[in-house]
Amino acid sequence: MPGMIDTNILLYAANADADGHNAAARFLIDAGNSADQWYLTEGILYEFLRVSTHHLVFPRPLAWENAIAFLRPFLQSPAFRVLTAEAGHWDRLEGELRSLAHPSGNLFFDIRTVVLMREHGIRTIYTTDKDFLQFRDLNVIDPLHKT
Repeated sequence: MPGMIDTNILLYAANADADGHNAAARFLIDAGNSADQWYLTEGILYEFLRVSTHHLVFPRPLAWENAIAFLRPFLQSPAFRVLTAEAGHWDRLEGELRSLAHPSGNLFFDIRTVVLMREHGIRTIYTTDKDFLQFRDLNVIDPLHKT
């Protein structure tokens, strides 16, 4: 089932020392080789760049050139589409915020992703981030810990 791919899946795939590296890399390769359409957002790509090059966050930070090189196949493949905001984005955002118990802080990264998903009719996200479980009508799949 195709869907949105969250930042953490990209980070696991880029970090060969991570416990989930092999599963994340295999998932992304399978997605790229499938006939399905997969989705990313500009925010997810920038968040990958922020974390993967940050020496206090990423165990072995990538040089910006290597981080961009990691993303290039996704940007060039027809199997992956980068979503951007459309007309009505801010109205949809306000509606999403009203449906949440306490939207604040870092949750806004996830809220932005969810609003973009809803704008484009996407209901599934592949992530290890359990914060996505609080959003209504969203199918959250952790591809690294499938049972």
